[in-house]
Order: sequence, then structure tokens, then C-alpha cells
Amino acid sequence: MEIAVIGTGYVGLVTGVCLSDLGNNVTCIDVDKEKVDMLNQGISPIYEEGLQELLEANISKGNLHFTSDYGEGLQDRQVIYIAVGTPQGDDGSADLTYVEEVCSSLASHLQNDVVIVTKSTVPVGTNEWIKATIESSLKSDVKVRIASNPEFLRQGSAVYDTYNGDRIVIGSDDETALDVLEEINAPFRIPIVKTDLRSAEMIKYASNAFLAAKISFINEMANLSEKIGANIDHVAEGMGMDKRIGSSFLNAGIGYGGSCFPKDTRAVISFGKDADYDMPILANVVDSNERQRGIIVDKIMERFESVKGMRVALLGLAFKPNTDDIREAPSISVSEKLINAGAEVHAYDPAAIKNARQVLPAEVKYADSVASALASADIAVILTEWKEIKKFPISEYAQYMKSPVIFDGRNCFTLEEAEESGVEYHSIGRPVIGNAPHYR
Repeated sequence: MEIAVIGTGYVGLVTGVCLSDLGNNVTCIDVDKEKVDMLNQGISPIYEEGLQELLEANISKGNLHFTSDYGEGLQDRQVIYIAVGTPQGDDGSADLTYVEEVCSSLASHLQNDVVIVTKSTVPVGTNEWIKATIESSLKSDVKVRIASNPEFLRQGSAVYDTYNGDRIVIGSDDETALDVLEEINAPFRIPIVKTDLRSAEMIKYASNAFLAAKISFINEMANLSEKIGANIDHVAEGMGMDKRIGSSFLNAGIGYGGSCFPKDTRAVISFGKDADYDMPILANVVDSNERQRGIIVDKIMERFESVKGMRVALLGLAFKPNTDDIREAPSISVSEKLINAGAEVHAYDPAAIKNARQVLPAEVKYADSVASALASADIAVILTEWKEIKKFPISEYAQYMKSPVIFDGRNCFTLEEAEESGVEYHSIGRPVIGNAPHYR
């Protein structure tokens, strides 16, 4: 099919590239001309495993194009995907400014009947508003069909998830739009859920809210386990064997981050208030996660009388592995608190340093490897469970550090590995390994 994708962020670019890889003729539109120039040269502006290779391959095939010109990008398109950002507003609600700008551009440039598909995460009822907004300003006599096709991609494995997802949700009150989307998505060979517009919008929010709640729940169980002498690894294993619970998202740590869970949980609370319905469970999930992100610094300050003048190695800056996204990442608040407490922070991440420089305190110094970050460090703090960080033997920390005291916010190592290595090892929801005096 002839497809346009508006927006080349994480969702839009992955969507456009993968749809072109299925054999569709795809043009991606973005107002950022510098980004468009990069993409036309076959350079991905974001890090996602497998994305660069697919980008290059489909540009070479002639299936994939990029432009900042709406007229050029929309010409003869049958289906148009909206995949622009919906950032969080000051009150927690989704900011639809970019979506509104897209609606205005579409109304001015549409020349033929189209199916408009919202890929962006938007509050329930937004798709109806999109349709009405476009139709009220159309310059040509064309028919607009609207559909919702929310994404369920995990950053860091978005390309894999596109081809191996659990389900594809398509929602519309127009049967023709549903048929078109079913035809586009059939080659993925993933179960398709067909529903109405509002239910499709709600499925996205409900799914992310539930996963966020599951993460906060296991983190609270971890904190309690640590206080009463239980091991959260064993607790999670025993819980996860229950098919009603499942083992996914039961890894204790320092909370969730990124562009989805924090924004979407707050958005649900916000439009719950608009509907005069309180969401106390989700409100507590958000509060619990905020507390959890600070727990690693609390552990450090509990262990040491002061970190002033101490050298701290931060390992992992992205909010999760296999992405360069540091939005809502624990590294932001952890580095700020340590710098404010007088520590000297040396940080390493395999992909996110460029983005980190724009957000983390200016005092942070950056290393080019795990080993160089650890060199002469008094404390090591693991914030992201990158494969490179997990595979760096804990037994080698002592070779580089002044004193091997490790605070692992992602439980990358087993307690047995820590014990055999001879280091002092603090993790989440598990007993402390090694000599750990308390000065306070």
C-alpha cells in the first residue's frame, strides 16, 4: 500500500521502517529537516537494535522515503499514520499540541480519500476529536476514515516486538478502516484484536498502567523482603510460577522510567479526574515509583557517613538497556543527588552518553568503558542492566576500584557471584554481601 507516517521518533520511525520492510511504499514526514537529511542518508537518529540495518535495506529497495514537505509526503497516500509525541503536560494530562498541528497540516494537504491511523498514545476520545478537527478545515472534498492502532513496543526491542508482538490492536467505528488495517497487519502473523475507537485507546493505557503497577508491587515486596530477611529473587520465582501472575515484570529494581509508563500512568489519573473518577491504585503506583528511584542513594547514604570527595562510578544511564533514551531515567536524579552531596561522578553507558550530556549535571564526567568508569572509584552504582555491564565480571571490580563497594539497582549479579568475588555488594530486596559497617 501507499503509506505515510508522520513523525520519526521511536514509534514513527520503527513503524515506517517495518511497514516498508513488508513491501509497502512508505514515506515518513517530519518537520525536523536536519533529522530528515540524516534519514535520507541512511542514518538513524535513534538507537534501536536492528533498526539501522532495516533502514538502510529498505531505502536501497526504494520502499522507504523521508521528507519534511507535507505535500510531497501525502501525495497519493492511501493510509496515513500519526506518530508524533504526546508529552506530559504540567497537570499530568497528555499534551496534544503536536497532534493538533498534524491535523491542521492534513486538512490543508489531503487530496484523496484516506484512512488516518493514530499510532500516538492519546487520551480516550481523541480519535473522534482528530476526525472532527480535520473535517472542519478540509480544503478538498475528500473522505476521512479514522482508526486507532496503539503500539505496544518496548524501547530497546521495538523492531523485534513489531514482528513478534502478543497482539495487534485496531480500533475504528468504520468497517472499511478496520479492513484496511487488517490487510496491512496480516503479514506480521500476529493475533489481531478488532474493536471500537475508544476501547482501542483504552487498551493501550490499561496495559501500561497494569505493567507499571506490577513493577511497583514487586519493588515494594523487595523492600519489605530486605527488611525481614527474605530474598526477593526467591519470592519472585515462587510468585511467577503461578500462571495467574506470570514471571514477566517481576524483576525488582529502582523503578520504571522512559517515555511510556510515567507519562501514561499520570495521563490515566488525569482523565480519570476529568471523568470524575479517582484512581487511588494508580496514584499510589506513581508515588511508589518516585520513592523507589531514590532508594539507591538512600542505601549509599545509609552505608557511608558522607560521600563528599568520593569517586562514584555510574554504570548505565539509559532508563533501560538497548536504547539511548534517558527520559525519566533514574540516572538523572541519582547523579544530581550524588553531585549535590559532594561526590565526583564518572558515568558510562554504551549508547546514551550523547543524550545524557544534555540532561545530567554538567559536573558528571564520562568514561568510554565499564573499566575506565570503575578506575579508582570508591563506589560503583549499577543503574541499567546492559548486557555489557552484566557480563563484566563482578570479580574484576576489585582490580579497578579503590575499595569494591557496589550498589546494584538492577540485581545484575547473583549473591553467590558477589560472595565469591569478595566485594561488598548491596542490591534490591536481597541480603547485603560482604563487610558493610553502618556509620549512622
